[in-house]
Parts: sequence; structure tokens; C-alpha cells
Amino acid sequence: MDFDYFSIEAILAENQKIQCTFKQEIPNMGHLGGGTERDIAVSSKMQIPIWLAYTIIYSDWADFNIPAPFNSRVRNALKAEACSVRLSNLVGAGGLWYGFGKTIMDILSEEQANEMSDMLSKAFRDRLVEVIDQAQHFAALGQAGSGSSGNSAQAFREGLDTTERELFYLAQESAKRMKRWYEESDRSRR
Repeated sequence: MDFDYFSIEAILAENQKIQCTFKQEIPNMGHLGGGTERDIAVSSKMQIPIWLAYTIIYSDWADFNIPAPFNSRVRNALKAEACSVRLSNLVGAGGLWYGFGKTIMDILSEEQANEMSDMLSKAFRDRLVEVIDQAQHFAALGQAGSGSSGNSAQAFREGLDTTERELFYLAQESAKRMKRWYEESDRSRR
């Protein structure tokens, strides 16, 4: 995933909200949380997009909690059976779980960021084999991977993160092309 100014994935990942607990009163900013209060009071909790939270956290006006998609329950589920976790259900905006995790890493301490990086990398490695295997399986069946919700390829893909979906599609297209190449070269030998 490309994280630059023009990256749609980066924009969507940075638009995810995290819960911040304010350490001090912030005058005339109550509207940030969508509430009717004029000021943000000390100890008030508010869901704020990451792009805005960077400034608030680095200015030491607030602390934040690691979001639910990366809490110990999810970590334990990933350790137990990474392929059974439906990453797309953990975050909104198209299921950018890995991208959201990367943006969270940018505001964590070095130790916490390394821990998060290890979790994201391990989850990706553990799930990649199944993603590629399923993509090749569905390509061999001649299914395009789209259609009604009863389609097994689509059902499998519903739990994938956006990055994994892109890899699924690429692996599926690659397997289809290879199958066509084998068939065409087999015909030319006859």
C-alpha cells in the first residue's frame, strides 16, 4: 500500500477514528466531537479521525486508546487461527485493516509500534498462503470471483482486507493466464 499524499488508501486509513481522552480543556472546540458543548472538557472522550488526532496527541492535549481492531481479543484470535478472522469487519472504509494499523503505528511509542508491526506482519504472512491458494482454486474452477452473494469466491473474499483482496485478484488472474498459456501451448504441440 502506497502511503503518500495522493494515495486513496492512505486517505481512507487516516480518516478512521480513534478515541481520545483530553488532558486539558480546549476552548471553542466542542464541535469536533459533533456535540453541542462549546468547549472540550478535561477527561472528556471523543472519537477523532487520525489525521486530526496526530496534532492533538503530539501537542500533548490528549491521550488515545489503541482501537478495537488491534486489541488483545483480535490479537489472540489472529494467534489462534489467522485465517478465521474477518479483517474487513474490523474496520470501515473498505476494510483497510493493514493501512489503519500502519497509521496507528505512527503515533505509538517505538516499543508499541514494533509490537504492532510484528502483529500486522505475522497476520499477513499467516493469511497470504490461504489467499493465494483460494485464488488459484477459484481460477482453476473458471470462476471470475464476482456475482451473487452465494458465490463461494465472493464469500471467501468478504473477510479479506483490501490489500488481501488485491492480491487475491492478482493471483487469480495470474493463474487464469497461466492456464490459458498451458492450453494454448498444448494445442500448438498437436
